[in-house]
Amino acid sequence: MRPILLQGHTRSLTQIKYNPEGDLLFSVSKDHVVNAWYSHNGERLGTYNGHVGAIWTVDVNSTSTLLLTGSADNTAKLWEVETGNCLHTWEFKTAVKRVAFSEDDCMALFVTEQRMGFPGTVTIYSIANDVNAKQSDEPIMIIMPEGSKAMVSDWGYLNKYIIIGHENGSISQFDWKTGEKVKSIQPHTDVITDLQMSEDRTYFITSSKDKSAQIFESNTLVPLKKYITDAPLNSASITPIQEFVILGGGQDAMQVTTTTMRQGKFECRFWHKIFEEEVGRVKGHFGPINTIAVHSDGKSFSSGGEDGYVRVHHFDEEYFKFKYPEL
Repeated sequence: MRPILLQGHTRSLTQIKYNPEGDLLFSVSKDHVVNAWYSHNGERLGTYNGHVGAIWTVDVNSTSTLLLTGSADNTAKLWEVETGNCLHTWEFKTAVKRVAFSEDDCMALFVTEQRMGFPGTVTIYSIANDVNAKQSDEPIMIIMPEGSKAMVSDWGYLNKYIIIGHENGSISQFDWKTGEKVKSIQPHTDVITDLQMSEDRTYFITSSKDKSAQIFESNTLVPLKKYITDAPLNSASITPIQEFVILGGGQDAMQVTTTTMRQGKFECRFWHKIFEEEVGRVKGHFGPINTIAVHSDGKSFSSGGEDGYVRVHHFDEEYFKFKYPEL
């Protein structure tokens, strides 16, 4: 499985995202640049310039016409994918750590940092899908989670609820129409670093610094599966063809030098989704893996690391023939 190495960033990657068709891959990092790539060959399609701080998050709508980014410069921006034009800028009091389009593209959520006396929020705006339309600066709802701050968030299926992962390892479900918390659980013991929905949004996977990833049902938050590793995790993704989940992370550089093992564990780890057993690893990064995304057709995946590289992996034929041993 020979990877394609994408060299378009000068600092560590923060998030990568495929468009729904999977022909485009968007990457953001701490170097203020948003890159768009052709996923099949790694050719850079273009850049989106305008942020003046580290870019934490990116999302693309279902028609691949609009792109959202959130940055440490306290703004979120809406871009036209085809031209790279910035269509709108929303300003916040603190950094924007996560953005996500709703399932119907008509809304978007923005997770803001709790800092400098300002509370962390999950703010929802309506989105006009016409590139010539004026975007609204009036939020539909501002959710202020009590207690531990929000780190990551996404929409449940049919836009019914919003799922939030918190700094203390808890997960909460909010009714975005009323802003009220519906339920909350505490499955992790440390920061939740990533939250990715399944294709139909009926379940989702989380990764945490507590060295575990877990799958939950979206509507009930019932825990379904758990994957326990030996390193802090920064990202987790679900594969659509084979019954796998891909986990990524690794020890920070400072921790690597103070441990006796002297191994950062910078690998993408494949776990069987149902049997909760590790089945393989893919090496290559020279630092912690910060973000993982899987192509919608399940035939390739990408990882972005602290080393500033995006690695695009197209699966070998053997991957699709893999069968788990009979019990």
